[in-house]
Amino acid sequence: MTGLAEIKCEACRAGAPTATTEEIAGFLPQIPAWRIVAREGIDQLERRYAFRNFVDALAFTVKVGLLAEREFHHPDLRTAWGEVTVTWWSHKIKGLHRNDFILAARTDRLYGDP
Repeated sequence: MTGLAEIKCEACRAGAPTATTEEIAGFLPQIPAWRIVAREGIDQLERRYAFRNFVDALAFTVKVGLLAEREFHHPDLRTAWGEVTVTWWSHKIKGLHRNDFILAARTDRLYGDP
């Protein structure tokens, strides 16, 4: 089976379907540290990453930002001393698209998770 991080992202246009319950059930075990949070009725994927200091957290933030630019899909990033919180969701469809799960897996890979 191909891992999430290796799947190609597809263009997500307004009106694209959100990830189905079945897709989400298949994706979440591949990114176990992520959780789904609802904000203003919109499901989002979120994970907090820990670092030894601010410089390491900032370097990771830049790596995630460059990943986002390559894929034309941008998360919310919160950088603080010793931590970065990454939140992925698809703004155009106001919910979770398979791209969000793919990019969560790629974010984990940047951090060093398998």
